[in-house]
Amino acid sequence: MASTQKTFNLQAVLMAGLTTLLLQILSNFANDYGDFSKGTDDENRLGPNRTVQSGEVTAREMKIAMLSFSLLSLASGLIMLFYYVQLQVTETLLFIALGIAAIAAAIKYTTGKNPYGYAGLGDFFVFIFFGLVAVLGTYFLATQTWKWSVLLPAITMGMLSTGVLNLNNIRDYTNDKNKGKRTLAVKLGVDGAIYYHTALMSIPFLALFAYNLIIQANWPAYLVLLLLPLFFIDLMKIRKLKNTAALDPFLKKLALKTLLLTLVYGIGLQI
Repeated sequence: MASTQKTFNLQAVLMAGLTTLLLQILSNFANDYGDFSKGTDDENRLGPNRTVQSGEVTAREMKIAMLSFSLLSLASGLIMLFYYVQLQVTETLLFIALGIAAIAAAIKYTTGKNPYGYAGLGDFFVFIFFGLVAVLGTYFLATQTWKWSVLLPAITMGMLSTGVLNLNNIRDYTNDKNKGKRTLAVKLGVDGAIYYHTALMSIPFLALFAYNLIIQANWPAYLVLLLLPLFFIDLMKIRKLKNTAALDPFLKKLALKTLLLTLVYGIGLQI
């Protein structure tokens, strides 16, 4: 979207991507450590083994890795702000605050005394940081402009990213419930979480359709709507599953299909 603007800054996009990647790694490490320290990860956990749980990495080593990637994320963000974009002082301070908040959110998901992931707030934070902050922030850094309409694609990415977390939490429903991890899936129940997942897969396409109308996009930008059946085929399969352990492959498929949607839509906007 940013590349369609005359003020497009490719270097800002690349640095934002690097910062995001480092934050994602930090989030994965913190989640691995946090669930282990809370006793949530044990022999009853479904899905791939965690590194601390399996003994491949010690808790101390994981804490060092978390600190390292916190510093790398911060450094990457600061380099981007001071070397690759030209922002006003207040804007720079806002993005520094967002960066620190992103690091804190990545760590506090499952670690500390009151991790928000254990209170059912993980979906909210994923939506905010993987959707609104990621898309709106990158767009602003890359164009130096603000458009309210960009909220619609940001909602799309936020909901699809939240969908990955929701599938993960449905898969882990029984173990999380037994260990006191009150994810939104645990609060809703498996059936409720699947209805919620249906909304997470549907609204993104409505948001992109509305955005196309607002910006008066050319017809290739509408080709992304042809991907809707791919998402709903998996949704119908998920509804028929009797064992939540069988959900594991659908996490990867949803992540890859979200990437496909991003590429198809991005290319469609250029034509």
